[in-house]
Amino acid sequence: MNKGPVSSFIQQHFRHFNAAALVDASKAYESHLQNGGKMLVTLAGAMSTAELGQSLAEMIRRDLVHAISCTGANLEEDIFNLVAHEHYERVPHYRELSGEAETELMNRGLNRVTDTCIPEEEAMRKVQRFLNEKWAAADSQGKSYAPHQFLWSIMKEKEFQKGYQINPKDSWMVAAMEKNIPIFTPGWEDSTLGNFFAAALIKGIVKKLTTVEHGIPTMLRLAQWYQETTKNHSIGFFQIGGGIAGDFPICVVPMLEKDLKLDIPRWGYFCQISDSTTSYGSYSGATPNEKITWGKLEIKTPKFIIESDATIVAPLIFAYLLGW
Repeated sequence: MNKGPVSSFIQQHFRHFNAAALVDASKAYESHLQNGGKMLVTLAGAMSTAELGQSLAEMIRRDLVHAISCTGANLEEDIFNLVAHEHYERVPHYRELSGEAETELMNRGLNRVTDTCIPEEEAMRKVQRFLNEKWAAADSQGKSYAPHQFLWSIMKEKEFQKGYQINPKDSWMVAAMEKNIPIFTPGWEDSTLGNFFAAALIKGIVKKLTTVEHGIPTMLRLAQWYQETTKNHSIGFFQIGGGIAGDFPICVVPMLEKDLKLDIPRWGYFCQISDSTTSYGSYSGATPNEKITWGKLEIKTPKFIIESDATIVAPLIFAYLLGW
């Protein structure tokens, strides 16, 4: 693939230290796919509010990402941005805010994520109204769906689409729905929509906890996908940030191998972008070699760790892979 100006700049100037690790990880990602591999990408932090969808969506459309593991926050915040972008407010001086200024933001219905405020009424409550109907309908029918499937169901409605405030091509959830790639959302209850679902149970709008897929069924679905996919493809692991979005899916391999005694290949590529520096007892900051002891990676697995801000590094790697 011919490389564009961003990729050319990266190759010319990113030669040492974390910059060199970025280039090495990008080239190894490219080689993994060229050799017939697939890639699972994990999203932690607030990457959706950082609008990673502008590059991640195109990665999905071009078959450079084949599955997503993400927090409930990243799942929902891509949709919040999709329907309420014009109502977001940026607070570049957020470090200087007083408690009184923070309270004023709260009273205006603005929920702050670093320098970006998500509008509660225009984003969260708008989605909640659509989802309450979907949850209630599934509950009455005795059906259960994954969190992203409920979101996809409202995204297919014309009435919901009328409210889009960004180009849908910049939404990674729209791209994932169009490509029908698997999404795994461990710990979904730790999210705004997870809180809304708990409230719906308390109010009696929904009766059954199992209406929305939770952790163990998610692991079972991941295990099935991993076994089916590795019959023909090696699967790589590209981790953005730390936490449950990465810790949960990487464990599927030792579970299949050690607990079920299956002859299963380990992850065929590993890269983590994290600003969690290596320290004693740190999971997010652990070096990739530690994962060998847990049966997650092989000695020969290409391994990379880029200790930097994922909001800067991930778009650059995606730009390189897209040839931008």
